[in-house]
Amino acid sequence: MRSLAAFLTSALAVFAPLPVTAAPNTPVVAHTQDGAVRGSALDGYRTFEGIPYAAPPVGALRWTAPRPPTPWTGVRDARHAAPACAQPDGEVRGGSTAEDCLYLDVTAPDTATSAHPQPVVVWLHGGGFTTGTGSSYEAHRMAVRGNVVVVTVNYRLGALGFLARPGLAGSGTFGLADQQAALRYVRAGIAAFGGDPGNVTLAGQSAGAYSVCAQLASPSAAGLFHRAVIESGPCSGRPEQPFAPSAYPRATAEAAGAELTADVGCAEAAHPLTCLREVPPAQLLAHQGIDQHPAYETPLLPRDPAAALATGDMRRMPVLLGSNHDEGNVWAAGIMRAGTVVTPATWPDVVSSYIPDPAHTAEVVHAYPLTADSAGPVFGAVIGDSNYACPTASSARRLARRMRVWRYEFADPNAPRPTTTEPPFPLGATHTTELPYLFDLGGRPRALTEPQKRLADTMIAYWTRFARSGDPNGNGAPRWPRNGVQTLLPDHTGPTRPDTDHHCDIWTNRP
Repeated sequence: MRSLAAFLTSALAVFAPLPVTAAPNTPVVAHTQDGAVRGSALDGYRTFEGIPYAAPPVGALRWTAPRPPTPWTGVRDARHAAPACAQPDGEVRGGSTAEDCLYLDVTAPDTATSAHPQPVVVWLHGGGFTTGTGSSYEAHRMAVRGNVVVVTVNYRLGALGFLARPGLAGSGTFGLADQQAALRYVRAGIAAFGGDPGNVTLAGQSAGAYSVCAQLASPSAAGLFHRAVIESGPCSGRPEQPFAPSAYPRATAEAAGAELTADVGCAEAAHPLTCLREVPPAQLLAHQGIDQHPAYETPLLPRDPAAALATGDMRRMPVLLGSNHDEGNVWAAGIMRAGTVVTPATWPDVVSSYIPDPAHTAEVVHAYPLTADSAGPVFGAVIGDSNYACPTASSARRLARRMRVWRYEFADPNAPRPTTTEPPFPLGATHTTELPYLFDLGGRPRALTEPQKRLADTMIAYWTRFARSGDPNGNGAPRWPRNGVQTLLPDHTGPTRPDTDHHCDIWTNRP
């Protein structure tokens, strides 16, 4: 699996932020609760980068709950991105060993003022709780076209964000606690940027989307946001669905923490936690697991979000959620490139290795017939349907019992691919490919065709109208039926019924 992880992180390196080469801009100052910050005024919007929302979690504060930042005098420069939180090489080129990383960026349209506050979208990046940074998501198109204030957030990742040990307060949830600290900062101070603290949408993709699910289930997130957007991170994720984010029981997380403690030489120390706090970040990164997960059965996350979803114990609010038509293709391409042979002869063995319940291998092989020419897309469909499409359908049904739900499927088969490496087959609308329609990734626009640009405008209209009112309809976009599924294609946006195509009768245990 390490070679697969390397493929995926190099594929997502396209999101890495570039050196700032912005158009000429004029400095602008905002007065926050902690001090004044100097940002940049550009064409129709303002940006403020690297604003601290919590104290640096370094030294004795490593693996503690986030604390408020220290106020400052004078004017703080907020025109450059803050360091990404410590992570291996991949989405952030060269990786990072920074622990002083709890910062956020604000992009506000010129229409957002204290006299006319606008809705706020707080964006949580993906990356498997192991990689990523908020500054990769340049948000001016969403801010200006949708007339919303966009906040992108860094939060602790990997072992520094999710270490669990007996007796350690906050075990397994430090990254989630950071997200809540950012939301508290927004509630207290977003008015300084023209945002409405009474109208906050929490949105994210992949691990960021699953974070939204966790915050919906977290008692300590009550009152911090009012709507939710969940992109390609279904709330019903489980460890046996290894390609989608999920949470682990605290005991499992503590076992992983004990293994890390031993691997870095702290297991026999008189005070293991003190020893761990002296281990350099690079050494922790070298020994942490490839996959990271929040821990439940904890004060911040008492229940597995999947269980909370099943029983309706999630905070009630409007939800917009969805998945991409070909989510699994990027994983199938990576597995095949790493050496797995997928042919009609090997297909049953491949299926049994990658589906949640190998007892259903024969049923899956029959439902997904594979030929030599279709190996990649069929393998990708098994991964995507079992880990994303059908769990998303199940999540939508369960949420819709208690709240307003708007579900989409992004299906552009020619979306810009999320990899600089030539894949062994066309990836289609795979994992992450909806993101360039909402953001300029890494501070640079992707090359979209004119129909794709129109789709991007439609998606931004949907997302921001939802943030404003809880209903994506309006702004001139095609009608989106409540509790239906809206397909998102260039020049073809309307209702669809995708669950049969994704064989959800196989993957979903319908209650």
